[in-house]
Parts: sequence; C-alpha cells; structure tokens
Amino acid sequence: MIMDPIKTQIVVVGAGPGGYAAAFYAADLGMKVVLVEREKRLGGVCLNRGCIPSKALLYATHQIVNSRESAHRGITFTEPKVELDKLRMWKDSIIEKLAGGVATLAKMRGVTVITGRGYFEGSNKLRVETEAGQQFVEYEKAILAVGSLPAMPKAFDLGNPRVMTSTEALEVTDIPESLLIVGGGYIGMELGFVYSALGSKVTVVEALDAILAGADADLARPVVSNAKKSFKEIRLKARVGKMATVGKQIKVESEYNGEKLTELYDRVLVSVGRVPNSADLGLENTKAVLDEKGFVKVNDHQLTDDPSIYAIGDIVGGIMLAHKAHKEARNAVENIHGEDVKFKSVIPAVVFTDPELAWCGITEAEAKAQNIPHQVAKFPWSASGRALSFDRTDGVTKIIADPETNRVLGVGICGAGAGELIAEAVLAMEMGATVEDIALTIHPHPTLSETLMECADAFYGHATHTFTKKKAAE
Repeated sequence: MIMDPIKTQIVVVGAGPGGYAAAFYAADLGMKVVLVEREKRLGGVCLNRGCIPSKALLYATHQIVNSRESAHRGITFTEPKVELDKLRMWKDSIIEKLAGGVATLAKMRGVTVITGRGYFEGSNKLRVETEAGQQFVEYEKAILAVGSLPAMPKAFDLGNPRVMTSTEALEVTDIPESLLIVGGGYIGMELGFVYSALGSKVTVVEALDAILAGADADLARPVVSNAKKSFKEIRLKARVGKMATVGKQIKVESEYNGEKLTELYDRVLVSVGRVPNSADLGLENTKAVLDEKGFVKVNDHQLTDDPSIYAIGDIVGGIMLAHKAHKEARNAVENIHGEDVKFKSVIPAVVFTDPELAWCGITEAEAKAQNIPHQVAKFPWSASGRALSFDRTDGVTKIIADPETNRVLGVGICGAGAGELIAEAVLAMEMGATVEDIALTIHPHPTLSETLMECADAFYGHATHTFTKKKAAE
C-alpha cells in the first residue's frame, strides 16, 4: 500500500537524543516537522540500549558494592541477593517512562512521528517503509540522525548469544561465572564494573598499553586501581585472535606477554568501538558523501555536500556522545532557520566507572603532544573533608591553564560524582574564565565542588587543605 505523500519543511531521520532534540527545537521555532524512527520506541540507542540502561545498572550494582564496604563503619549487611527479573523490570521501567515522555512531547509539539525505515529517494524525497506500507515524505530540509551500532569483527561474530555487544550485555539475562571483555574503553569498563559487582569474574583484554586511552593517565589511574581490585585481571598489549563455541562456553585464543593462550569463558563482551549506521539509507541518491569509514561528511554548520541534507551525532563521527548530538541538533536547526551557527562548543566527556572520570578541554597529554604552553595544578581528594566523609578519597581534580593568561585550557576530574562536577568546568571554559575566576568563586562546604576551587588555589600555591612547596617558596 502506498499512502499519499506528506509535505513538510523538515524531516528528521532517527529519533535518538540528537534526532528528537532537532525535531522538537524546529517545532518550537514554528517549523513543520516529521520525525522518522524505525523502532517503535523513541529515544534511540542512548535511551534504549546505551546511556540510560547502563547508568541504571551501574547505580543498582553500586549498591551491592556499598553494602559490602560498610563493615568498617559499624554497619553490616547480609550478602545481597540479586533477582535478575526484578532488576531488568526496574531498568526497563525507566526506559519505558522516558521513551513515553519523549513520545508525549512530540505530540504536544505537533511533530508527526512515522515509525519505519527511511530511505532517500532523492535530495528532497524520503521513502519510509512502515507496517502499513510505503509512506513518501517530501521535504525542504532533512536532518540525518541515525546514529551508530556496536562494532563486531567478523572473527568474533559466531552467531552465538554468548558473544555479546553492549546491546545484549545490558539485558543481563544471566550472571556469567566468567566474562571476557575485549576492549578497555569506556563501554567495556563500565559494564565490567556492573558484571563484577553482580559476581562475574571479569577479565579485560586491551590491545593498547593503557585502559581508557583517551584520558590522562594520572586521572585514569584510580579507575584502573579499583578495577584491578574488582576484576579478575586486566591485560594490556594483548590481542584476541579467534573464538569458537565449545559446548556452553566460548573458547578464546589470544596473545599476551609473548604467550599464546587458549581459555574458556561463559560469555564474551566485544567492546571495540562503534560504526556508523550509514548503510542502506539511499544516500547514493543524494549529493551527501561518506568518508572511508562510512561516516557522513559535514561542514561546521552540520551541512552535508547536499544543500538539502544536514547530519548530526554519531553518523558524522568524532566524539560519539549524546550531548554532542544534542548540541549539533540545535546548530543544524538554527542554520536551517536562517542563522549562521558553527560548532565551537566545549564537549565534556564522562566515563561512569567506579570512580567516575570526566574531563573537558585539552588533557595534559594533548597539551604536551601539541606543544601547547601549559601549567598544571592538582588537588588530591585525600585532602577533601567531603570525600573523607563517605570514604571516597580515591580521586583527583586537575586544571590545565595557559601560564601567561591563566585562562583555563582543560579540566579533568576523577572521583565519585565527577560527571556532575565537570559541568562547572565546562561553563568556565565556555565563558573564557581564568583559574583565578574559579579560585575566587565561593564554593559551599563541605562539598566535592570545593576540589575545583582548591585546585585553582593550588595553581597559585595557596590551597588551604594542601601544601604546594614550590609555589609557597616563591
């Protein structure tokens, strides 16, 4: 069945955090919008199979860890009992509530939602394959926001559900006694903490020489230290070669420390990155161009080589984060609306491990690699009264600044709640603040936010709760 075509100003393909943000903002600006999503539930990977369910599971399993670490405070619990069915139901209820909220907001804004797979017939026509038949959408401008999916190398793709990507791992269908995680990036490490808390013996294999390679080593160190206590093993400079099904286990062949290993695991989580959802979209029928990795090429206005098509989020590559997609969505809509907006924003990164790790701007390692003049100040959380009050002194706050102007170039935080604390640093950088601006800002006591103020004070050599000998001597 072919339905009558729909004409609209904007069609947004993909209803993840970038797609629905673009649709809603365009509607708020008075434009007629059609939102196309192939899944029945809005929200994309982030809401359904990524950010939200993973953070729910991290919170829930952290309660297990907390209960086991309270005896020295004089509070003792019996060993926690995990009911996986209830845990999944609770996690899924959060997803359903948020997805329902997105659908309601679309309706309130007058956004037309079409459920089906979108395919570009040309630069101004989209075909949507729906359950009821083909629906054509004729549009003035399109915003492509179809995201990415977990990479699965062919050598690991056995067609066995015991070899998982993050999508399957977040379903928590069981608690494997042994779990191999291939890849020590943020997804692998976050899920490693989840399964370790549930009782799995977790082994992480990373091909590089560091875990969380994008972060400064000194900030990642507390995460690695805690992971070594929680996991069975972390192997660096190790490579997985082959996998095979052996009964109810996965046989894994790998190389580590010059030795060839053959081991059996109950489950394997492959976490080696994500790839763009750019295949089978009909983009060859437009002027939009893909790069060699399949990402859609855009300029700093989010415009593709086709003047009618914009693209945002994971599909354009770069840092694959929901909040980046959200900002790009706003920029794309404003450019369609007639403004001249380029992406210049500071993008924070957060890893929700235990402890959390967050940063914005340049890292110290990047400053050194790029020969950027910089000065570094650090404040250890062992000197924070608030951190001591709940036994989380395994943190550090770090500021990288221009030595001449003292302007903040980057901030890194490792510690409990780092993901919440980093927003102050992002605002400081967006406003062009100096280290002195942070130092002079009164922070409430006792809080972890004080670590930013004290780190700024340490930059000048007079932090109250730590002593910087070199600065004090000057």
